[in-house]
Amino acid sequence: MPAAVIDLPPHDAARRLALLLESTGEGIFGVDMSGACTFVNRAACEMLGWRTEEVLGRNMHELIHHSYADGRHYPECDCPIFNAFRRGMPCRIDDEVIWRADGTPFAVEYASHPIVENGVVQGAVASFVDITARKQAEALLRASHDELERRVAERTAEIRELAHHLEAMRETERKRIAREIHDELGSILVALKMDVNWLERRVGDAAQREAMQAKCHRMGGLVDTAVDAVGRIITDLRPSILDHQGLWAALEWQAQEFESACSDDTAVDFKMHVAADVAPPGGGLAIAVFRIFQEVLSNIARHAQARQVAIRIDVDAPPAPVLYLQVRDDGRGAPPEALADPRSYGVMGIRERAAQFGGRLGIDSAPGRGTTVRLVMPIGDAP
Repeated sequence: MPAAVIDLPPHDAARRLALLLESTGEGIFGVDMSGACTFVNRAACEMLGWRTEEVLGRNMHELIHHSYADGRHYPECDCPIFNAFRRGMPCRIDDEVIWRADGTPFAVEYASHPIVENGVVQGAVASFVDITARKQAEALLRASHDELERRVAERTAEIRELAHHLEAMRETERKRIAREIHDELGSILVALKMDVNWLERRVGDAAQREAMQAKCHRMGGLVDTAVDAVGRIITDLRPSILDHQGLWAALEWQAQEFESACSDDTAVDFKMHVAADVAPPGGGLAIAVFRIFQEVLSNIARHAQARQVAIRIDVDAPPAPVLYLQVRDDGRGAPPEALADPRSYGVMGIRERAAQFGGRLGIDSAPGRGTTVRLVMPIGDAP
């Protein structure tokens, strides 16, 4: 960068220059080849807390630039302001402080350029501005960034906690299924075994024929009950209709199952439209959509106490079909903070299922005003 050349002006020009220096909001001062102050404007004195006569003739590095922000000594030989006239090196610095008369530092951005007359360096002129507010804003921004990173870390921990919770839920479900098989099928089979033994003891006794027929009839009923229990348990684990007839049929079946399980006081309005030539997706996406739908209906059945439930499922046309699923009820509703609670694992679970396949899930709810759940799931690239 070439050195700035300042020609000595006539008297009237010097007066106008002095007025200009006094009018500017930046602090400006000049130093000679020894570093002594040759002029200083009003803005500089106001920021530094010195009077003009107390600054003129003083070594400016020793007066205002003697230490780093942490209090360490700042050698004069390293001062960028003085290097402007000693080495012909102009500078602009924004990561240092200068010191007031009361011994307190403040952050500044300063620049220094050599003063050249007739090709000879006569000293340097320096300007500075107080950037305390800017530094505070930068510190606030860094704090916000740190806070964001902290929240991301918390969110990651919440997701991990959710994963652990889901694993625990799966284990609990396995135990429930094992217990249900033991309690229901076990007791049925034990009863069947006892009846078989009863028959064994009475084979050939004509007088007991009528009782044997009744016992056989009861055994047949127990067998039917066992078959129904097995079918229900298997359906709870994974509905066969999802594998055999696809997602559209499974969603319709689940809605019908929900409607049949509701009390007579609950009206269910179910409508579904799938555009032509849209094949049901398979794999994980189909399971995710079905489980989300199943969880939403389960929550209504368990908690909502709804009198009306409206279910709408629409799938738009190719080439990039999207599934729109909406379930609205007029039940108890829930406060927003309950839905945002990181311990609301059910809500977190369905949101994670949706996000895994690029879907969006929204929940609008308020106490006494019911709940609306909306799922938007792209299925164009689904297998």
